Amino acid sequence: MDFLSALERPPLVLGVDPRPELHGPKPLVHLRRYALELFEALAESLAAVKFQLAFFEALGPEGMALLFELASAARVMGLPVLFDGKRGDIGSTAEAYAEAYLDRFPGSALTVNPYLGLDALAPFFRAAMRSGGAVFVLVKTSNPGSGFLQDLAVEGRPLYLHLAEALAREGEALREGPWSRVGMVVGATYPEAVRAVRDVAPHAPLLLPGVGAQGGSPLKGKGLLLAASRALFYPGGRPDLEGAQEAAKGLLSALVE
Repeated sequence: MDFLSALERPPLVLGVDPRPELHGPKPLVHLRRYALELFEALAESLAAVKFQLAFFEALGPEGMALLFELASAARVMGLPVLFDGKRGDIGSTAEAYAEAYLDRFPGSALTVNPYLGLDALAPFFRAAMRSGGAVFVLVKTSNPGSGFLQDLAVEGRPLYLHLAEALAREGEALREGPWSRVGMVVGATYPEAVRAVRDVAPHAPLLLPGVGAQGGSPLKGKGLLLAASRALFYPGGRPDLEGAQEAAKGLLSALVE
């Protein structure tokens, strides 16, 4: 499986942010069963499954074992996998992160943090190229305080656009067909930023978090991946297979230009 195949599927990305307290007296047993049933129920409506690593890490060794089991199961169902860890470091540490989530899961994607500079991202880019995966770099995030750094004016334009341009140049060497393996994270809560980044990076897949519970609109466009976590994994604030299916239909039918 090549992660770029996600761009040929419906644009919805299921965010898996497990909350054990919602799963009864045997939370991991129920969580495992619910997640597998949900993947199967939503498979035809999804581009990919996005695993928020922090929630699995918080569950200790059992949580990490569950993460890798669910990621493997998603791939067996034909669903591309995206690990949302926002990793970033220099030298051999970046290479180790890349090996852990890209080389060991060929065809998967990983979110990364660009704050250390482009040289610190290079190991992730190389791993994505050799593994058939992708890297999604934080550019304009969905949280309300993202503008503190990301919107800083540099030579008359926000910093995030300078970053997007630099990543687009880096990504040209990692293009296969219309799309690059260097993607970008741009919050659906900032549709004007989505349009601005798309203008300077026409070949980058864009991961748009914040759809649903955070109020982001399900934007329509080629190369856009719309990530919804609470609205899909826990519709109504609880595990609900039928509710998740209805939520997926609603988000896809509400796609706007």
